[in-house]
Amino acid sequence: MRSWAGAWRRRPPDDGSAPKRTGARIAVIGNCQADGIAQSLRLLLPDAAVSLLPVASLARNHGSLDRLTDHLIGFDHVFSQFFPEGFVEGGNVHALAAGDSRFRLFPTILFPGFHPDMVHVGDVEALSAARLVSSPVGPYHSAIALCAYLEGLDVDATVALFRDAVFARLGYYAAWDDATTYLLGSARDLAFPLDRDFALWTRRGCFMHVLNHPKLFVLGDVARRLAIEAGLAPLPVAVEDYLADELAADAVWPLYPEIAARYGLRGATLFKRKGRPGAVPVLFDLPAFVAASFAIYACYRVEALACGRVEAWRQSEAVRALFHGADTAA
Repeated sequence: MRSWAGAWRRRPPDDGSAPKRTGARIAVIGNCQADGIAQSLRLLLPDAAVSLLPVASLARNHGSLDRLTDHLIGFDHVFSQFFPEGFVEGGNVHALAAGDSRFRLFPTILFPGFHPDMVHVGDVEALSAARLVSSPVGPYHSAIALCAYLEGLDVDATVALFRDAVFARLGYYAAWDDATTYLLGSARDLAFPLDRDFALWTRRGCFMHVLNHPKLFVLGDVARRLAIEAGLAPLPVAVEDYLADELAADAVWPLYPEIAARYGLRGATLFKRKGRPGAVPVLFDLPAFVAASFAIYACYRVEALACGRVEAWRQSEAVRALFHGADTAA
């Protein structure tokens, strides 16, 4: 019987390069999550030749939808996340996939249920990280910290807002249901239902590093389904046992203890920024994170610190009273 591990046991060529992959040719198109999908497919399908096409570089590398279509001619399967118009001249992903049976759309995993305080700040509509304001840990901010800064609170008063009653009044405990509805609904819209997968992920605890960076086992499950549903035969291995979680090397937002307690999990208040490979992670505790955030905000004009949620809060007398300690229920 042929061993499923044979692909790794073959002696590499004398030049030290990896064995040539002569199986299915697969293109993976997407955002930062697509890298984990591509890496997982390379592990699960040792004979497959998997190419990653980041959406952020589609225009630079291919110029137009027609040229991208020509580039994809040589692939047997094309797995793609949704991308709107503006990433490549000529249309969105639906225009690219129209009438092409090789295409399989897979969902982007967005789930703020574990991190309901996390927001982006800046020109969100530009669909470019370069147009966002950076926090101490990247393009992710605390809505509470930003609102407190704009309301003139100091660091100590802001840190005191990170408590159960405030989270409840701000709707953070309702975020789970909204996030679940959005994730599962958007997946069904792509004919890639995640209901069973989601149930399994939740049993493993917090399955997100930040609201748009799932942990590797999530991406591995999506990659396995893509392979199986394309008629391929992935290896029976858990990708997280063999591959490094590249998104864990990026920013990591803590699961606040009060929120964690609602789900029977262990929480923390340590924020991690993206670091250099092999370096010890740089962590901020809550006071340090708030202080560093305030120092960044002080470098911007108020109008540059745009955030829809915070703007709505500041128009609410009840929320402003909560931030200024006039809400006795908190």
